[in-house]
Amino acid sequence: MLLQAVFLLLLRCLASTLGQYDLCKSLVSTDEGSVWEQYACQPKPASMKDHMRIKVDPPGITCGNPPERFCTLENPYLCSDECDASNPDLAHPPQLMQDRERNGLITYWQTVTWRRHPEPLLANISMAWNKSLELTDDIQITFEYGRPTIMVMDKSMDHGRSWQPYQFYADDCMDAFNMQPKRVRDLSPANITRVICTEQYSRWVGSKNEKNVKFEVRARFAVFAGPRLQNMDSLYTRMESMKGLRDFFTFTNLRLRLLRPALGGTYVQRDNLLKYFYAISNIEVPARCKCNLHASQCLLQDGNLQCQCEHNTTGQDCQRCRKGFKAKSWKAGSYLPTPNGTPNTCTIAGSPSGSNCECYGHSNRCSYIDYLNIVTCVSCKHNTRGQNCQHCRLGYFRNASAELDDESVCIECNCNQMGSVHDRCNGTGFCQCKDGATGAKCDDCLPGYYWKQGCYVNVCDEEMLLCQNGGTCYQNQKCICPPEFKGVLCQESRCEAGKDCNAASSLHLSTATLLLCTLLAHLLATLTPH
Repeated sequence: MLLQAVFLLLLRCLASTLGQYDLCKSLVSTDEGSVWEQYACQPKPASMKDHMRIKVDPPGITCGNPPERFCTLENPYLCSDECDASNPDLAHPPQLMQDRERNGLITYWQTVTWRRHPEPLLANISMAWNKSLELTDDIQITFEYGRPTIMVMDKSMDHGRSWQPYQFYADDCMDAFNMQPKRVRDLSPANITRVICTEQYSRWVGSKNEKNVKFEVRARFAVFAGPRLQNMDSLYTRMESMKGLRDFFTFTNLRLRLLRPALGGTYVQRDNLLKYFYAISNIEVPARCKCNLHASQCLLQDGNLQCQCEHNTTGQDCQRCRKGFKAKSWKAGSYLPTPNGTPNTCTIAGSPSGSNCECYGHSNRCSYIDYLNIVTCVSCKHNTRGQNCQHCRLGYFRNASAELDDESVCIECNCNQMGSVHDRCNGTGFCQCKDGATGAKCDDCLPGYYWKQGCYVNVCDEEMLLCQNGGTCYQNQKCICPPEFKGVLCQESRCEAGKDCNAASSLHLSTATLLLCTLLAHLLATLTPH
C-alpha cells in the first residue's frame, strides 16, 4: 500500500509540473481500488520546420542554373556576388530555408534576378507535413536582402487540394489587393479570424535588421488570454464556443506567394535589374500535431508524424474510434470544463455509456419500443438503417471491403436513371436494367440496341437489319434511302402501283438528255467562226 501511495503521489507531482492538457490519464484511488481517470490531452508545441517538405515553383526560379551575378540593395552597383548551382559554396537551393545554420554563417535560398522586368517575378513556396497541425505561436519568415513588397500567405486544410488566403502583405494594400490595411492588434474578439492585409512587414526601411515577416498568432491568442497569455482558460473556452476559431489555427499545408520583390525605393530602376530577387534564410512554424485532444504525444513513424492515440481512438489524427469501440459516434475531446476537459472516450459495445445497444458507430441514440419490446438505434447516419444500423439505405449497397462500423460501409448505387428500372441495386451494386440496357449501372446497351437517353432497338445495322436497295444505315437509327425507295429499310418503291416506273425514269432521263444536248449545241454555235 505504501508503494502504491508513493506511485500515486509521483503521478500527481508529474501532473503539476506539466502544462495544461499534457496528460491523457492519471491513476486515481477509489473505494473499488485504483482506476485510470481520463482527460482531454494534446501534444506539446514544437518547431515544425524539421518535418516540413518544401517545394518551390515555377521550375527554374531558383538561381544558379545557369550561373548569374547579382547585387544587393545596399550596394546596387557592386555586383560581385554570384549564384552557381554547380558550386556548393555559391549555390542557394530550397533546403537552405530550413537548415540549422552553424558557425554564424547565414545560408539562404535565392531566386533568379528580375532580368525579365516588366514581366512579374513570381515564386511559390509550398510547405507540406502530411498531417493536420495547430499553430501555437507566430510563423516567422526571414528574408535576406529585403522583404517582398507584395506577398500572400495561403493555407490548406486538405493536404493541398484546396487553398484559402491566410494573410495579405503589401507596401500599399489598397493598390495591391484593394483592401484597407489592418494590424492584428486592431481586431476584436468578434472578427479575430478575419483575413487581413498588413503593411507592417513590406515597406523598405533600409536596414539589414528588418528581415522578418510574421503571421501573428500570439496577438490573436492575447485577445482572449490577455497580453501575457496568463488566462489560457479563457482562450480554451473560446476555442470550444466560438465557431471557426479552432479551425482558423489548423492547417496541413502552407504556401507563400511572392508577387513583387523588395525595391529599395518607390519604383523599379530598370538600368540595374540584378538587385531585385527573393532570398529566404529561415522559416519557423511553431505548432503542435492536431490529435483532436486524444493524444499527448506525436512521433515520427515511417517518415510521417503520427498521434499516439488514447481514449480508444485511432488514425493519424485520432479521428475515429478503434475497432470494437464504436458503441457511440466518435467525437473530438473538449477543452471544457477546464482545467482537464472532457476526453469523449470511445466505448466498447455493450458498455453502459453505449446505451446497451450496438449501433456500429452510426448512431449515438437508442430508443425502446414498448410494444415490440426491443431497443433500436435512432437516426442512423452514414447511409445506414435498421435496428442496429446494420443495413444500407435504399439506393446504397454494402461495401464488401469495409467493416460494419466503418463510415464508408454503404456505397451509393448510382443507377443510371435512363437505363434502370429504379435507383436501387442488389448487394453487389448491380442495378435492375430496362429492356436493352446492361452494365452494373445500366448505362450501356446490349447488342442490337443503341443509346439515346436510354436503350432503343436498332432500326438497322451492319449484320442483320440491312438497309435494302442501296440504302445506308445512319447510327443504327434509320436507313437513308435513294430517291426512288422508301420504308424503314428502304424496302418500298416510291412508284405507285399500276404505273410504269421505268417509263417515268426513262422520260425523266430523256428530258434531262434533251436539255443537255440543247446546251451543248448552243455552246458549239458560239465557238464556231462565221
